[in-house]
Amino acid sequence: MAPTRQRSGSRATRSVRGRRPAAARKRTGNAPARRKALRRRWVAVLSVLTVLGLGYTVGFTELLAVRSIEVSGTDRIEQATVLDLAAIPRLRPMVRADTDGIEQRIAKVPQVERVVVSRTWPSTITIEITERHPVAYFVAHDGIRLVDRAGVPFHEVGKRPKKLPRLKVETVAASDQATGAAMRVLTAIPDKLRKRVTEVSADTGNSVELRLTKGKVVRWGNAAQIERKAQVLGALLSRPGEYYDVSSPELPTVR
Repeated sequence: MAPTRQRSGSRATRSVRGRRPAAARKRTGNAPARRKALRRRWVAVLSVLTVLGLGYTVGFTELLAVRSIEVSGTDRIEQATVLDLAAIPRLRPMVRADTDGIEQRIAKVPQVERVVVSRTWPSTITIEITERHPVAYFVAHDGIRLVDRAGVPFHEVGKRPKKLPRLKVETVAASDQATGAAMRVLTAIPDKLRKRVTEVSADTGNSVELRLTKGKVVRWGNAAQIERKAQVLGALLSRPGEYYDVSSPELPTVR
């Protein structure tokens, strides 16, 4: 029986030895996949760290900070006033400059019609201002105010401007129909005619009147057909008279 046991043990030994190379081959075959997965993990970690580093650099360091502020478009408004309202700390990170907040603060200045604040990389904040320009004046109970083309009263003056016409309406406001019609007519008529206007008035949006030099009065009506009415009025003014009605330009009258 001893020889039989020896043969069985020999077969078992050969069987065990035969399995070891297969396991080793499996481990060897998985090694490239493990290395590839490990590389992917490191790439992901490095990417996250890079993004965090860039975010910290841009948002919390002076590398991309505000070093200069450029203001353009100011004529009547002092640049110092604009800078004070902007209130941008030097060396504040550019991305943390509140451009919307800056615009809102500067827009509160009555003389400002429009303001745009932008970033000019790497280190400049640009403030572009459009000022209101007076085209008439309004006499209020508490003073004299300049009025822009939109009908917005924006600046108080001590005396009546000699080169601007007076605006006479019940309530001066951009949303007021009478104000809007009067200002549309005044700003759309030819320069030659506008220079002769001493007063523009309206009770409603359909009742605009112009007072010209030498005491002439023009009943204009509404703000429609401005170009046509101006042409008709230009021809009528060559005739003697004190009252000119072009509210219906096809049927003008003079008296």
